[in-house]
Amino acid sequence: MLRIAVPNKGSLSGPAADMLHEAGYQQRREAKELRIVDPENDVEFFYLRPRDIAIYVASGKLDIGITGRDLLIDSAAQAEEILPLGFARSTFRFATRPGTVGDDLADLKGRTVATSYEGIVAKHLADHGIDAAVVHLDGAVETAIQLGVAQVIADVVETGTSLRNAGLEVVGEPIMKSEAVVIRRTGADAEEPKVQQFLRRLQGVLVARTYVMMDYDCRVEQLEKAVALTPGLESPTVSPLHNEGWVAVRAMVPSKEAQRIMDDLYDIGARAILTTAIHACRL
Repeated sequence: MLRIAVPNKGSLSGPAADMLHEAGYQQRREAKELRIVDPENDVEFFYLRPRDIAIYVASGKLDIGITGRDLLIDSAAQAEEILPLGFARSTFRFATRPGTVGDDLADLKGRTVATSYEGIVAKHLADHGIDAAVVHLDGAVETAIQLGVAQVIADVVETGTSLRNAGLEVVGEPIMKSEAVVIRRTGADAEEPKVQQFLRRLQGVLVARTYVMMDYDCRVEQLEKAVALTPGLESPTVSPLHNEGWVAVRAMVPSKEAQRIMDDLYDIGARAILTTAIHACRL
């Protein structure tokens, strides 16, 4: 039975549960459940603190897990990313009071940096040869500068509103970009069949969320232009219609581009243009 770690709370929890449900896996009904068994899929789920998941997976007690790339790197656990999942995206940046530090990373030399992600920041500074002290704080790191604990902070930045409200500004290049990822123990068997099946299911969900199925009718003489607009993954399906000189075309297209493609198809004479959601797939 495949043993999988899943975030039990926070921004990773809901989207991870939704993706697993879309992939056909049973999920817990109540937040207090810490373990469930999905016998039909031969999977056991453990709902754990997101920050601890990499450690459990690295120990070999659990086969794979879903956590944040940031939490994986910060843990320094012997685990590795095997599939990005496209949700819970975030960017880590340095910030300080305006005019205090320049945009060059070397300006952090000799400074003290406060962060909730000591492992990430310490590694980033060491990789760039910057000698700076790192202070670990659990949340609300913006106040570290005001209270004189540090001259610089390193934290997740989305809109930057909270930083501006604290009188701070972003400096330098991003430390890293994070998102939810599937992880496994470093050196674990990459071809283990149950793991590969799990990954295929999640990849199917990612594709289903990214593409829609498009169907339309067009004149035979316009087919090459139409196919150029909707090449599909390998090639579109083309079927003759009862009315001579017309064909029906079906192809997967990126959902973000669907409206533009429909406009372009209409302009070349295609009609009965429809899009439908894809709920699951295998490529």
